[in-house]
Amino acid sequence: MKRYLDELIENIKRLKIKRKAIILAHNYQLPEVQDIADYVGDSLGLSLTAGSTDAKVILFCGVRFMAETASILCSDKIVLLPDINAVCPMADMITADRLRELKKNNPEASVLSYINSSAEVKAESDVCCTSGNAVMLAHSLKDSRRIIFISDKYLANYVALKTNCNFITWDGYCPTHVKILAEDILIKRKSHPRAEVWVHPECRPEVISLADRVLSTGGMCKYAKETDSQEIIVGTEIGILHRLQKENPEKKFYPASEIAICPNMKLTTLDKILWALEDMRYKIDVPETVKFKAKRSVKRMLQLI
Repeated sequence: MKRYLDELIENIKRLKIKRKAIILAHNYQLPEVQDIADYVGDSLGLSLTAGSTDAKVILFCGVRFMAETASILCSDKIVLLPDINAVCPMADMITADRLRELKKNNPEASVLSYINSSAEVKAESDVCCTSGNAVMLAHSLKDSRRIIFISDKYLANYVALKTNCNFITWDGYCPTHVKILAEDILIKRKSHPRAEVWVHPECRPEVISLADRVLSTGGMCKYAKETDSQEIIVGTEIGILHRLQKENPEKKFYPASEIAICPNMKLTTLDKILWALEDMRYKIDVPETVKFKAKRSVKRMLQLI
């Protein structure tokens, strides 16, 4: 098995050079996928890296909306998604048609869309945000009479508490983060009484109320290097524990819930990465008309942060 994995990794590295490719991986990917990536990060970091790379091919180890965002920002590059079935359930909870209807019923409202959305939804938005900069971006729209915030209702609830913004929300949510319950936090705190509790803003309000810190995945990785805390209970998808432990070996990280697993984030494997580079599949092509409009909302986010 080890020999097979070694050969697999060597073939990926060889093909990466041949294709002039960069491998980007989200913090929730499998450990071996994170380890072979050129860059591992959250949605914002991945977007920034995609937009600045001089690679000819971007192989995106994440879910479809992330690869679409890379395609929006990098129209001169080929963007590959190793598994075409790797989608984000929350992103699929709202469509461009539904957003257009919401805009029609609220013509005075600005649209702040979570980056966890399709290219078509981004094209109907005024500005995008990530979980790490949602509060800042909401403040940028403070002069708007109302703000349509799609599609995560729990992130919207958290941002509303921090900004006093009047949001029109959509009934979307992350199926992985809602698995984390308040009782999970209480149980883990009993087991690890000295540990801090960090949770993602996509979590339920009652979970957020129990946290010491509410952080995006990028925020967690950054703060893990700065904090004096030696034990942390982590309330997000368990894939991030690999990176946290790898970068901070002297500290201990515990999952708030062992079932907080995103099955779609786990679809990407080393074999699929190799096949993607061999066959140049699956190409993510956003229609030019959609790309042009969606790029405005993504670019506005990048300009404001």
